[in-house]
Amino acid sequence: MLRLVLTDGSSDSDVPTITLRCAGSVLGVNTANAVATGALPFIEAILDGQTIVDRAFPMIDRREATSLGLEDILARAVTLLLSVVRAFAEDRLAPLAETSNAERSNASFFLPYVTRALPRLGREAVRRARFHHAHWRVGYRFTDGPGVAESGRLGTGWTAIPDTPGRFYADPFAFHWQGRPQIFVEDYVQADRKAVISVAEFKDDGSLQAPRVVLDEPHHLSYPQVFARDGAIWMLPEASTSGKLTLYRALSFPDAWQPDAVLIEGEISDATLLEHNGSLWLFATDRDGFGSTSDTLVVFQAPRLLGPWRPHHLNPILIDRRRARPGGAIQRDAAGRLLLPVQDGTHGYGGGLGVAHLLELDSETVRFGEPSAVSTSGDWPHRRIHTLNRSGSLEVIDGIAAMPRRWRS
Repeated sequence: MLRLVLTDGSSDSDVPTITLRCAGSVLGVNTANAVATGALPFIEAILDGQTIVDRAFPMIDRREATSLGLEDILARAVTLLLSVVRAFAEDRLAPLAETSNAERSNASFFLPYVTRALPRLGREAVRRARFHHAHWRVGYRFTDGPGVAESGRLGTGWTAIPDTPGRFYADPFAFHWQGRPQIFVEDYVQADRKAVISVAEFKDDGSLQAPRVVLDEPHHLSYPQVFARDGAIWMLPEASTSGKLTLYRALSFPDAWQPDAVLIEGEISDATLLEHNGSLWLFATDRDGFGSTSDTLVVFQAPRLLGPWRPHHLNPILIDRRRARPGGAIQRDAAGRLLLPVQDGTHGYGGGLGVAHLLELDSETVRFGEPSAVSTSGDWPHRRIHTLNRSGSLEVIDGIAAMPRRWRS
């Protein structure tokens, strides 16, 4: 038996008791105050009032809107609570190291909302009146030495794919076919308010052709992971708004694709494939219906590409805006380590990128090291990045550019 207490002042009990603490107290006014001030509070699950057994670092997608930010926090509180209850039932709760919480404040909600939240909302309204909400650019370079994942910095040599009026490019994946390098991208069409998948191919003289559309669906598509396996070429794009993760097979590469199988049902984002120790694995984030799409890491395992894909029994592996959402395919460094680019949402979606070392992976354990932040020093002009990929000597990234609304994109 397990007791869940979500309010202050509960009586003592002989029954094991779980409480949730955020911003120095139980979920409530203090949490709303923290969100209003622009803070990013985390949630702790406490066993019997003294032992921290789990934590969540929720992503707040719209920090300018206090009500939406609070919804993101509460949604992940539910995710955390369900995870803790499952762990208790399976007898795998374990104490975590202590972490300092924000001090508890008795201030009313009115003051931080008026002095911090409303001005922040006003600044965002002005920004959106002047600039497009988001405009991504894709960069590429050729390098034979250690890339970004190994060096931890962007460095130099980047060239941007030229912008096209009415659309932007993001989520680049590099791929080689018959010795010819290509870049697959999310191609966002402003008028349609959704993206298609396009490919930009290199000519024999080394110049890059303009991206052309190769896959269009009624729903939004992004994160076009392309790979060769089992005598075919496949694409595993994100299509979370469709409510399923669909695998596509190339009929005539790279221009014709057909859906081959639905691997996973749900709002799965940025699913990233890895073959390891005789199994296939997918790392992704799962929204589970509410909250952010960027803070809850889940892992799936299968004996073959077409499945069946089964969720890892530890799902969700973690709830953490700093390292849950993949930001590109897993790379292997010179020492044989597996490195996963991860998105860091501390400063908002697309706010930064880190690289996490995969330490353990099997049917019982999933463990990553703390991600190392990628330094944006170098000649790439856009400091907010969220995708990194490489194929051979071709390396690709993306970054948010401030695009005035007078530029018709």
